[in-house]
Amino acid sequence: MSLRISGHGKTIAKWAIVGTLGILVLVFFVRVAVWEANYYNEKDGSEREVLAVETQQEELVEEKPSEEDVYNYYVSAEKPRYLTISKLGVENARILPVSINSDGALGTPNNIFDVGWYVNSGLPGKGGTMLIDGHNGGPHVHGVFKDLPILESGDLIIVERGDGEKFTYSVVDNKEVPLSESDVYMATAMKSPEAGKESVTLISCTGEWSQSQGTYLSRQFARAVLVKD
Repeated sequence: MSLRISGHGKTIAKWAIVGTLGILVLVFFVRVAVWEANYYNEKDGSEREVLAVETQQEELVEEKPSEEDVYNYYVSAEKPRYLTISKLGVENARILPVSINSDGALGTPNNIFDVGWYVNSGLPGKGGTMLIDGHNGGPHVHGVFKDLPILESGDLIIVERGDGEKFTYSVVDNKEVPLSESDVYMATAMKSPEAGKESVTLISCTGEWSQSQGTYLSRQFARAVLVKD
């Protein structure tokens, strides 16, 4: 004996199939969302590989400026032009002016081999404190300040001014500060580690990488004072 499905029965069967498919699709996307959340949570606090840079960061230039570009980089006489730190293998890195971004953060150059001088900080030879920041790295290449944490007391930092005069600073302290405390520490970074002495503070990201926050979980602050000839 054969069974026949009436027209009404066919309609019910049709909508039952559609409903089942809808539920399966919904379950699929929920599982993907849960997996993605768990993945990022697992990545939080892990050491970031260079290739794992967050795509939401600014687009960075990873090509070193040519010798000609470096040679032809000019600033006014009193402003910082080049940075040299022999221990880090940094030689005549261009010092570009930067300011505070719309989100309240200190800006950095787009090229990971350049460094930034905060325009409202000190000038070389003028007795104040310069703030100079640089990148830890880009998507594929280590940046100018990748090895900033290895600087020790007595290591030398040279800043060349626009008029060609060079100023040598000796490292006094070098501290890793948790990201949550870095804004407060900026007040210390803006001051000389030795009262009455001209100084420079170098700043970069460091520590473990947070995938969810899209940044490193610490900031490195190396402070140095002017060496008198």
